[in-house]
Amino acid sequence: MERMRIEKRMGDSEEEGEIWTQQKRTLIDGVAERLLNGDLDSKIQAAIDIRNILRNSSVKTRSKFTAAAAVIQPLVSLLLSPNQHAAEVSLLALLTLAARNERNKVRIVTSGAVPPLVELLEFQNGRLRELAIAAILTLSAAAPNKLTIAASGAAPLLVQILSSGSVQGKVDAVTALHYLSSCTEATTPVIDARAVSPLIKLLKDCKKYSKFAEKTTALLEILSKSEEGQTAISNSDGGILTLVETIEDGSLVSTEHAVGALLSLCQSCRNKYRELILKEGAIPGLLRLTVEGTPEAQERARMLLDLLRDSPPEKRLASSVLERIAYDIAARVDGSDKAAETAKRLLQDMVHRSMELSLGHIQRRAASCTPSQIPPT
Repeated sequence: MERMRIEKRMGDSEEEGEIWTQQKRTLIDGVAERLLNGDLDSKIQAAIDIRNILRNSSVKTRSKFTAAAAVIQPLVSLLLSPNQHAAEVSLLALLTLAARNERNKVRIVTSGAVPPLVELLEFQNGRLRELAIAAILTLSAAAPNKLTIAASGAAPLLVQILSSGSVQGKVDAVTALHYLSSCTEATTPVIDARAVSPLIKLLKDCKKYSKFAEKTTALLEILSKSEEGQTAISNSDGGILTLVETIEDGSLVSTEHAVGALLSLCQSCRNKYRELILKEGAIPGLLRLTVEGTPEAQERARMLLDLLRDSPPEKRLASSVLERIAYDIAARVDGSDKAAETAKRLLQDMVHRSMELSLGHIQRRAASCTPSQIPPT
Protein backbone atom coordinates (compact mmCIF):
# COMPACT_ATOMS: atom_id res chain seq x y z
CA MET A 1 0.00 0.00 0.00
CA GLU A 2 2.82 2.38 0.91
CA ARG A 3 4.51 1.71 -2.42
CA MET A 4 1.25 2.46 -4.25
CA ARG A 5 0.90 5.77 -2.38
CA ILE A 6 4.49 6.71 -3.26
CA GLU A 7 3.96 5.82 -6.92
CA LYS A 8 0.70 7.82 -6.95
CA ARG A 9 2.48 10.87 -5.45
CA MET A 10 5.27 10.53 -8.03
CA GLY A 11 2.70 10.32 -10.81
CA ASP A 12 0.89 13.36 -9.47
CA SER A 13 4.20 15.21 -9.24
CA GLU A 14 5.12 14.36 -12.81
CA GLU A 15 1.69 15.43 -14.03
CA GLU A 16 1.94 18.71 -12.11
CA GLY A 17 5.43 19.22 -13.57
CA GLU A 18 4.14 18.71 -17.09
CA ILE A 19 1.27 21.14 -16.47
CA TRP A 20 3.69 23.74 -15.06
CA THR A 21 6.05 23.25 -18.03
CA GLN A 22 3.17 23.76 -20.45
CA GLN A 23 2.03 26.84 -18.55
CA LYS A 24 5.53 28.27 -18.54
CA ARG A 25 5.91 27.51 -22.24
CA THR A 26 2.68 29.36 -22.98
CA LEU A 27 3.81 32.26 -20.80
CA ILE A 28 7.20 32.43 -22.53
CA ASP A 29 5.62 32.40 -25.97
CA GLY A 30 3.28 35.21 -24.96
CA VAL A 31 6.10 37.35 -23.57
CA ALA A 32 8.24 36.81 -26.68
CA GLU A 33 5.35 37.70 -28.97
CA ARG A 34 4.67 40.97 -27.12
CA LEU A 35 8.34 41.86 -27.07
CA LEU A 36 8.73 41.25 -30.79
CA ASN A 37 5.46 42.62 -32.16
CA GLY A 38 3.72 44.66 -29.46
CA ASP A 39 3.50 48.41 -29.10
CA LEU A 40 5.93 50.22 -26.76
CA ASP A 41 3.80 49.70 -23.64
CA SER A 42 3.48 45.98 -24.43
CA LYS A 43 7.24 45.68 -24.94
CA ILE A 44 7.92 47.42 -21.63
CA GLN A 45 5.57 45.05 -19.80
CA ALA A 46 7.13 42.05 -21.58
CA ALA A 47 10.61 43.11 -20.39
CA ILE A 48 9.27 43.42 -16.84
CA ASP A 49 7.68 39.97 -17.12
CA ILE A 50 10.95 38.42 -18.30
CA ARG A 51 12.71 39.70 -15.21
CA ASN A 52 9.93 38.50 -12.92
CA ILE A 53 9.88 35.03 -14.50
CA LEU A 54 13.64 34.54 -14.35
CA ARG A 55 14.64 36.45 -11.24
CA ASN A 56 14.91 33.36 -9.02
CA SER A 57 15.32 30.72 -11.72
CA SER A 58 18.25 28.38 -12.32
CA VAL A 59 21.00 28.89 -14.90
CA LYS A 60 19.50 26.02 -16.91
CA THR A 61 16.09 27.71 -16.99
CA ARG A 62 17.63 30.98 -18.14
CA SER A 63 19.40 29.20 -20.99
CA LYS A 64 16.23 27.36 -22.04
CA PHE A 65 14.20 30.54 -21.87
CA THR A 66 16.68 32.45 -24.02
CA ALA A 67 16.93 29.68 -26.60
CA ALA A 68 13.17 29.20 -26.80
CA ALA A 69 12.04 32.80 -26.81
CA ALA A 70 14.88 34.57 -28.68
CA VAL A 71 14.36 37.64 -26.50
CA ILE A 72 17.89 39.06 -26.35
CA GLN A 73 17.87 40.85 -29.69
CA PRO A 74 14.53 42.66 -29.13
CA LEU A 75 15.66 43.61 -25.62
CA VAL A 76 18.85 45.12 -27.05
CA SER A 77 16.73 47.03 -29.59
CA LEU A 78 14.63 48.35 -26.69
CA LEU A 79 17.82 49.77 -25.16
CA LEU A 80 17.91 52.25 -28.04
CA SER A 81 14.45 53.63 -27.23
CA PRO A 82 14.31 57.35 -26.37
CA ASN A 83 11.84 56.32 -23.68
CA GLN A 84 13.98 56.09 -20.52
CA HIS A 85 11.61 53.69 -18.78
CA ALA A 86 11.86 51.31 -21.75
CA ALA A 87 15.66 51.47 -21.64
CA GLU A 88 15.64 50.81 -17.89
CA VAL A 89 13.37 47.73 -17.97
CA SER A 90 15.28 46.25 -20.93
CA LEU A 91 18.55 46.74 -19.03
CA LEU A 92 17.12 45.00 -15.96
CA ALA A 93 15.88 42.10 -18.10
CA LEU A 94 19.27 41.75 -19.82
CA LEU A 95 21.05 41.81 -16.46
CA THR A 96 18.75 39.05 -15.23
CA LEU A 97 19.44 36.95 -18.34
CA ALA A 98 23.21 37.49 -17.96
CA ALA A 99 23.43 36.62 -14.28
CA ARG A 100 25.49 33.45 -13.75
CA ASN A 101 25.17 32.58 -17.45
CA GLU A 102 28.28 32.89 -19.59
CA ARG A 103 26.51 31.99 -22.81
CA ASN A 104 23.90 34.70 -22.37
CA LYS A 105 26.61 37.27 -21.61
CA VAL A 106 28.23 36.49 -24.96
CA ARG A 107 24.88 36.50 -26.78
CA ILE A 108 24.05 39.93 -25.40
CA VAL A 109 27.33 41.40 -26.66
CA THR A 110 27.11 39.73 -30.08
CA SER A 111 23.57 41.11 -30.37
CA GLY A 112 24.99 44.63 -30.31
CA ALA A 113 24.40 45.71 -26.71
CA VAL A 114 27.76 47.41 -26.13
CA PRO A 115 27.31 50.65 -28.19
CA PRO A 116 23.99 51.61 -26.53
CA LEU A 117 25.46 50.74 -23.11
CA VAL A 118 28.40 53.06 -23.78
CA GLU A 119 25.94 55.81 -24.68
CA LEU A 120 24.11 55.23 -21.42
CA LEU A 121 27.39 55.64 -19.49
CA GLU A 122 27.31 59.28 -20.60
CA PHE A 123 23.70 59.71 -19.51
CA GLN A 124 22.79 62.29 -16.89
CA ASN A 125 20.06 60.01 -15.53
CA GLY A 126 21.78 58.50 -12.49
CA ARG A 127 19.64 55.36 -12.41
CA LEU A 128 20.26 54.50 -16.06
CA ARG A 129 23.98 55.18 -15.77
CA GLU A 130 24.25 52.96 -12.68
CA LEU A 131 22.52 50.12 -14.53
CA ALA A 132 24.76 50.61 -17.57
CA ILE A 133 27.86 50.38 -15.34
CA ALA A 134 26.50 47.18 -13.79
CA ALA A 135 25.82 45.77 -17.26
CA ILE A 136 29.34 46.59 -18.51
CA LEU A 137 30.74 44.95 -15.37
CA THR A 138 28.62 41.83 -15.80
CA LEU A 139 29.41 41.44 -19.51
CA SER A 140 33.14 42.12 -18.98
CA ALA A 141 33.36 39.07 -16.75
CA ALA A 142 33.05 36.84 -19.85
CA ALA A 143 36.44 36.46 -21.54
CA PRO A 144 35.06 36.48 -25.14
CA ASN A 145 33.50 39.92 -24.49
CA LYS A 146 36.56 41.73 -23.18
CA LEU A 147 38.09 42.83 -26.48
CA THR A 148 34.78 44.18 -27.82
CA ILE A 149 34.14 46.18 -24.65
CA ALA A 150 37.77 47.33 -24.34
CA ALA A 151 37.63 48.69 -27.91
CA SER A 152 34.25 50.38 -27.44
CA GLY A 153 35.38 53.48 -25.57
CA ALA A 154 33.80 52.34 -22.32
CA ALA A 155 37.02 52.48 -20.27
CA PRO A 156 37.54 56.30 -20.32
CA LEU A 157 33.92 56.76 -19.26
CA LEU A 158 34.40 54.26 -16.43
CA VAL A 159 37.47 56.24 -15.32
CA GLN A 160 35.33 59.39 -15.17
CA ILE A 161 32.86 57.53 -12.97
CA LEU A 162 35.69 56.82 -10.49
CA SER A 163 35.53 60.52 -9.64
CA SER A 164 31.89 61.42 -10.20
CA GLY A 165 29.82 58.28 -9.64
CA SER A 166 27.99 56.96 -6.61
CA VAL A 167 29.77 54.63 -4.19
CA GLN A 168 28.30 51.57 -5.92
CA GLY A 169 29.06 53.04 -9.33
CA LYS A 170 32.72 53.51 -8.37
CA VAL A 171 32.98 49.96 -7.03
CA ASP A 172 31.44 48.55 -10.22
CA ALA A 173 33.64 50.75 -12.42
CA VAL A 174 36.83 49.54 -10.69
CA THR A 175 35.74 45.92 -11.05
CA ALA A 176 34.87 46.38 -14.73
CA LEU A 177 38.24 48.06 -15.41
CA HIS A 178 39.95 45.23 -13.55
CA TYR A 179 38.25 42.68 -15.82
CA LEU A 180 39.05 44.66 -18.96
CA SER A 181 42.70 45.21 -18.01
CA SER A 182 43.30 41.47 -18.36
CA CYS A 183 42.38 41.60 -22.07
CA THR A 184 45.60 40.47 -23.73
CA GLU A 185 44.24 41.01 -27.26
CA ALA A 186 43.83 44.78 -26.84
CA THR A 187 46.33 46.70 -28.99
CA THR A 188 46.38 49.73 -26.69
CA PRO A 189 46.26 49.93 -22.86
CA VAL A 190 42.73 49.84 -21.49
CA ILE A 191 43.46 52.64 -18.98
CA ASP A 192 46.01 55.44 -18.88
CA ALA A 193 47.55 57.77 -16.29
CA ARG A 194 44.31 59.78 -15.94
CA ALA A 195 43.00 56.91 -13.81
CA VAL A 196 45.78 57.21 -11.23
CA SER A 197 44.48 60.12 -9.14
CA PRO A 198 40.93 58.76 -8.59
CA LEU A 199 42.30 55.26 -7.95
CA ILE A 200 44.71 56.59 -5.31
CA LYS A 201 41.87 58.47 -3.62
CA LEU A 202 39.66 55.37 -3.61
CA LEU A 203 42.49 53.23 -2.23
CA LYS A 204 43.22 55.84 0.44
CA ASP A 205 39.61 55.79 1.64
CA CYS A 206 38.91 52.03 1.56
CA LYS A 207 39.90 49.14 3.81
CA LYS A 208 43.32 48.04 2.56
CA TYR A 209 42.56 44.33 3.04
CA SER A 210 39.30 44.42 1.05
CA LYS A 211 38.67 42.85 -2.35
CA PHE A 212 38.10 46.36 -3.65
CA ALA A 213 41.64 47.34 -2.56
CA GLU A 214 43.01 44.27 -4.33
CA LYS A 215 41.46 45.34 -7.64
CA THR A 216 42.48 48.97 -7.17
CA THR A 217 46.12 48.13 -6.43
CA ALA A 218 46.17 45.72 -9.39
CA LEU A 219 45.18 48.62 -11.67
CA LEU A 220 47.77 50.92 -10.06
CA GLU A 221 50.48 48.32 -10.58
CA ILE A 222 49.57 48.15 -14.29
CA LEU A 223 49.72 51.96 -14.50
CA SER A 224 53.09 52.04 -12.71
CA LYS A 225 54.69 50.33 -15.72
CA SER A 226 54.49 53.51 -17.83
CA GLU A 227 56.41 56.75 -17.33
CA GLU A 228 53.17 58.73 -17.30
CA GLY A 229 51.69 56.43 -14.68
CA GLN A 230 54.81 56.67 -12.50
CA THR A 231 54.73 60.46 -12.62
CA ALA A 232 51.00 60.49 -11.84
CA ILE A 233 51.48 58.21 -8.80
CA SER A 234 54.28 60.36 -7.36
CA ASN A 235 52.37 63.59 -8.07
CA SER A 236 49.05 62.38 -6.65
CA ASP A 237 48.18 63.64 -3.20
CA GLY A 238 49.41 60.90 -0.87
CA GLY A 239 50.08 58.53 -3.79
CA ILE A 240 53.25 56.85 -2.54
CA LEU A 241 52.11 57.02 1.10
CA THR A 242 48.87 55.23 0.24
CA LEU A 243 50.82 52.39 -1.41
CA VAL A 244 53.10 52.19 1.65
CA GLU A 245 50.05 51.99 3.94
CA THR A 246 48.65 49.21 1.76
CA ILE A 247 51.90 47.27 2.17
CA GLU A 248 51.48 47.62 5.93
CA ASP A 249 47.75 46.87 6.24
CA GLY A 250 46.67 45.14 3.03
CA SER A 251 45.77 41.57 2.18
CA LEU A 252 48.29 39.21 0.61
CA VAL A 253 47.04 40.20 -2.85
CA SER A 254 46.95 43.98 -2.35
CA THR A 255 50.38 44.04 -0.68
CA GLU A 256 51.84 42.16 -3.65
CA HIS A 257 50.41 44.71 -6.09
CA ALA A 258 51.39 47.70 -3.94
CA VAL A 259 55.01 46.64 -3.57
CA GLY A 260 55.05 45.86 -7.30
CA ALA A 261 53.97 49.44 -8.07
CA LEU A 262 56.64 50.96 -5.82
CA LEU A 263 59.26 48.62 -7.26
CA SER A 264 58.35 49.75 -10.79
CA LEU A 265 58.86 53.37 -9.72
CA CYS A 266 62.24 52.72 -8.13
CA GLN A 267 63.47 50.53 -10.99
CA SER A 268 62.52 53.17 -13.55
CA CYS A 269 64.55 55.92 -11.85
CA ARG A 270 66.13 55.12 -8.48
CA ASN A 271 67.51 58.64 -8.01
CA LYS A 272 64.07 60.17 -8.52
CA TYR A 273 61.89 57.85 -6.45
CA ARG A 274 64.17 56.40 -3.74
CA GLU A 275 63.92 59.37 -1.35
CA LEU A 276 60.20 59.78 -2.00
CA ILE A 277 59.56 56.17 -0.95
CA LEU A 278 61.89 56.32 2.05
CA LYS A 279 60.28 59.58 3.24
CA GLU A 280 56.95 57.78 3.61
CA GLY A 281 58.42 55.20 5.99
CA ALA A 282 58.33 52.18 3.68
CA ILE A 283 61.11 50.16 5.33
CA PRO A 284 59.22 48.51 8.25
CA GLY A 285 56.40 47.28 6.01
CA LEU A 286 58.84 46.01 3.38
CA LEU A 287 60.86 44.15 5.99
CA ARG A 288 57.73 42.45 7.29
CA LEU A 289 56.70 41.60 3.74
CA THR A 290 59.98 39.72 3.15
CA VAL A 291 58.84 37.05 5.60
CA GLU A 292 55.03 37.30 5.63
CA GLY A 293 54.02 38.07 2.04
CA THR A 294 53.34 35.81 -0.91
CA PRO A 295 56.49 34.39 -2.55
CA GLU A 296 56.19 37.03 -5.29
CA ALA A 297 55.66 39.83 -2.76
CA GLN A 298 58.65 38.64 -0.72
CA GLU A 299 60.88 38.75 -3.78
CA ARG A 300 59.62 42.18 -4.80
CA ALA A 301 60.13 43.51 -1.25
CA ARG A 302 63.72 42.22 -1.23
CA MET A 303 64.44 43.83 -4.59
CA LEU A 304 62.95 47.14 -3.47
CA LEU A 305 64.89 47.09 -0.18
CA ASP A 306 68.11 46.56 -2.15
CA LEU A 307 67.27 49.60 -4.29
CA LEU A 308 66.41 51.71 -1.24
CA ARG A 309 69.71 51.05 0.55
CA ASP A 310 72.13 53.95 0.59
CA SER A 311 75.19 51.84 -0.20
CA PRO A 312 76.39 51.45 -3.81
CA PRO A 313 75.29 48.29 -5.65
CA GLU A 314 78.62 46.49 -5.28
CA LYS A 315 78.51 46.89 -1.48
CA ARG A 316 74.88 45.92 -0.92
CA LEU A 317 74.26 42.69 0.92
CA ALA A 318 71.65 40.97 -1.25
CA SER A 319 68.67 39.49 0.57
CA SER A 320 69.42 36.07 -0.91
CA VAL A 321 72.92 36.23 0.67
CA LEU A 322 71.37 37.09 4.03
CA GLU A 323 69.03 34.12 3.74
CA ARG A 324 71.97 31.86 2.91
CA ILE A 325 73.86 33.06 5.98
CA ALA A 326 70.81 32.47 8.21
CA TYR A 327 70.37 28.98 6.75
CA ASP A 328 74.03 28.07 7.34
CA ILE A 329 73.85 29.24 10.95
CA ALA A 330 70.61 27.29 11.50
CA ALA A 331 72.10 24.12 9.97
CA ARG A 332 75.03 24.25 12.38
CA VAL A 333 72.79 24.84 15.40
CA ASP A 334 69.83 22.51 14.71
CA GLY A 335 71.03 20.31 11.87
CA SER A 336 69.97 20.28 8.22
CA ASP A 337 66.57 18.69 8.95
CA LYS A 338 65.38 21.71 10.91
CA ALA A 339 67.53 24.33 9.22
CA ALA A 340 64.78 25.83 7.03
CA GLU A 341 62.39 26.34 9.95
CA THR A 342 65.11 27.76 12.22
CA ALA A 343 66.38 30.09 9.46
CA LYS A 344 62.88 31.46 8.97
CA ARG A 345 62.63 32.23 12.70
CA LEU A 346 66.04 33.91 12.64
CA LEU A 347 65.00 36.10 9.72
CA GLN A 348 61.70 36.98 11.39
CA ASP A 349 63.56 38.00 14.56
CA MET A 350 65.93 40.11 12.48
CA VAL A 351 63.01 41.74 10.68
CA HIS A 352 61.12 42.53 13.89
CA ARG A 353 64.29 43.94 15.49
CA SER A 354 64.98 46.04 12.41
CA MET A 355 61.38 47.28 12.44
CA GLU A 356 61.74 48.30 16.09
CA LEU A 357 64.95 50.19 15.32
CA SER A 358 63.37 51.87 12.28
CA LEU A 359 60.28 52.91 14.23
CA GLY A 360 62.46 54.20 17.09
CA HIS A 361 64.46 56.24 14.59
CA ILE A 362 61.26 57.69 13.09
CA GLN A 363 59.94 58.58 16.56
CA ARG A 364 63.21 60.31 17.50
CA ARG A 365 63.13 62.32 14.28
CA ALA A 366 59.52 63.32 14.90
CA ALA A 367 60.31 64.40 18.47
CA SER A 368 63.18 66.58 17.28
CA CYS A 369 61.03 68.41 14.69
CA THR A 370 59.64 71.83 15.43
CA PRO A 371 55.91 72.26 14.63
CA SER A 372 56.76 74.12 11.40
CA GLN A 373 58.94 71.20 10.27
CA ILE A 374 56.18 68.63 10.64
CA PRO A 375 54.49 68.17 7.25
CA PRO A 376 50.72 68.64 7.15
CA THR A 377 48.59 65.47 7.15
